[in-house]
Amino acid sequence: MSDTPAGRPNQRRRTRKDLLQAATRLVRQGRKPNLEEIAEEAMVSRATAYRYFQKVDALLLEAALDVATPDADALFEHAPKEDAVARVEWVDDALHEMVLANEAQLRMMLVHSLQRGIGDGDDDAVPARQNRRTPLIEAALAPVRKQFKPAALKQLTRALALVIGTEAMVVCKDVLQIDDAEARKAKRWAIRAMIEAARKSDVA
Repeated sequence: MSDTPAGRPNQRRRTRKDLLQAATRLVRQGRKPNLEEIAEEAMVSRATAYRYFQKVDALLLEAALDVATPDADALFEHAPKEDAVARVEWVDDALHEMVLANEAQLRMMLVHSLQRGIGDGDDDAVPARQNRRTPLIEAALAPVRKQFKPAALKQLTRALALVIGTEAMVVCKDVLQIDDAEARKAKRWAIRAMIEAARKSDVA
């Protein structure tokens, strides 16, 4: 078993995902596993698991949210192939509904993430969150990637991640204090503006 989450960023992300998937498998068996059991299922040491998730409740919470996140293949099965705006809006709609259905849990996940951010810095190399939105955004843009220059596509993917997901919900509800309909409208405006800007970008 590995004792540390050492290695390249991709390897660390895989280790984190392995822990989430292991927790999901055990929960689906009708169990409430402890950290040692999840580490064993993921084939890592308890010390490694602890560096990613210091509390088992945080791990189980995020594993449940992992299950709630839509699958890209299923999401885009009937989506338009060449309409970049429509495809990204499908991602936003799906994650918006998931966020609304799991708001309390997602806010708690943010709490755990923020608590790690004010620690002593020893675990800076360990991902604090699983990046679920970017793979969906990338899947949305994959069939239309030729509409953008490579650097513009990269920046577009990052920019869209700012307005899609849990943090966007928090901004709309807590900061802007707008209702759900207005939040959806604002995000759609931003999505369309970003895509149009990326198409016009001359950054190679």
